[in-house]
Amino acid sequence: MRFGKAIVAAALTAMAGTAVAQLLPPVGGAIGQATQGLGRLGETVGDTLSDTVDRTGGLVDRLARQRIVRLDALVRQHPEALDIDARGDPAVKGELILVDPAPEALRAAAAAGFTLTGQEAIDGLDIRAARLRTPEGMSLARAERRLRQLAPGAEVQSNPIYQPSGGAPVRAGGAGPVPSNSPGAPIGLIDGGVAAHPALPAGIVQRGFAAGAPAPGDHATAIASILVGRGAVRGVSPQSRLLVADIFGRDPKGGSALAIARALGWFATSDVAIVNISLAGPDNPLLARAIAAADRRGMLIVAAVGNDGAAAPPAYPASYPQVIAVTGVDARGRPLIEAGKARHLDFAAPGAGLRAATATGGTGTVRGTSYAAPFVAGRLARLAATERPARTRAIVLLAAEARGKGRLTGRGIVCADCATR
Repeated sequence: MRFGKAIVAAALTAMAGTAVAQLLPPVGGAIGQATQGLGRLGETVGDTLSDTVDRTGGLVDRLARQRIVRLDALVRQHPEALDIDARGDPAVKGELILVDPAPEALRAAAAAGFTLTGQEAIDGLDIRAARLRTPEGMSLARAERRLRQLAPGAEVQSNPIYQPSGGAPVRAGGAGPVPSNSPGAPIGLIDGGVAAHPALPAGIVQRGFAAGAPAPGDHATAIASILVGRGAVRGVSPQSRLLVADIFGRDPKGGSALAIARALGWFATSDVAIVNISLAGPDNPLLARAIAAADRRGMLIVAAVGNDGAAAPPAYPASYPQVIAVTGVDARGRPLIEAGKARHLDFAAPGAGLRAATATGGTGTVRGTSYAAPFVAGRLARLAATERPARTRAIVLLAAEARGKGRLTGRGIVCADCATR
C-alpha cells in the first residue's frame, strides 16, 4: 500500500481535488489507459454538475477522494514505470534530473550510487539537463531528498507526469458550418497524437517525444479539430499550420516534464507562434525554465487550468506567469463546476457541450478546460497572423473582444459565439 499511502498523504496536505472530466479516458497511450476503469461521465452528468452549485462543498470532497483513487490507480497499473516523488506526485520511476548541472554535483551523485544515464542540450531553449538513475532499491522520493543533500546548490527534480484536462468525446454529433478562410499564425499543440480525420487538414506535422510516438488519441484529435478543423468541426483558426508534439505515445512514462520541454524546444526552432497545452500537473523547475525560455523567443503559450476543482493546488503550466491561463464555461456562460485553478486567470472559453473530432473519424461531445484552451489559442493565432504581439499586447487585444469579465472568468469569455456546438 506504499503508493496509496503516499498519494493519500500528499492529497490531504494539498487539499487537492480531481478532474471530473479526467475520469473519462484521456489521450491515447498508457497514461490514458490507466484511468479507463474509473468510469465515464458524459455530457448529461456534466450538465447536472453545473446545475448543482449549492452542493459544491460535497462535490469538492468527492473530487478530492476521486483524485486519490485516480493517482493511486495510475501508479499501481504501471509500477515498473512510475513512482511517487517527494511531493506526492506520479513521476518517472528511478529518474531524477539536474538542470544545468555543475561537474561537482554530478561527481557527488556518482559517489553516492547515482548513475548518469544521459546529458542533453534542449534545442532552441539553451537548457542543459542531466538524467540520473537512482540507486537500486531506493524509492524516488528518498532518492530525491538524498540528492538534494548531496548537491545543495543544484536544481534537483523528479520527472513528473502531466495529464489531460478533459475527457475524450462521449457522443456522436452532426456536421457544423464551414469556417472562414482568415489567415492564422502557426500553432503548436503539446498533447498526444492526432488522428487523420475528414475535418482536419492533411498537412499537420507530428513528432513524437515518447517511446512509440506519435500515437493518435481522442484528446489531441479533439483539440486539433477545435484549433484548425474544417467542415464537420468548425475550427477557430483553420488556415493555421499545426505542429503536434506527441509527448505520450504508448509509453507509460509519457507526459513527462522533460518531454514537454523538448517539445517546446522543437517549436522554438520551427517558427511556431502559439502553443496550446491542455495538460495539468505540478510545478517543476525544468518546465518553468522551458516555459520562460519559449516566452523569451516570442511564443504565446496557452494552457488549461485543469479540472481538479476549486480546492486543488494551482495547476501548471497554466500557473506560470508567462502562460495565458484559461478556464471553461458552459453554454450559459457559467464556470464549469469542476474547473481547477491557476495562480492567475486570463480568460474563459466554451468548455461544455462542444463538438469535436474523434480518433475514429467521427465526432463527439466533449467537456473540460482542455477544450476551452484551444478557443483562446485559435483566436490568438488569428490575431498574430500578421504580427506577433508580446504576451501583454496579445492579452489586451483578446480582452477587447472578450465578454463577461469577472473573478471566475478572468478578462472575459472568448469565442462565446464560435463554440463548436
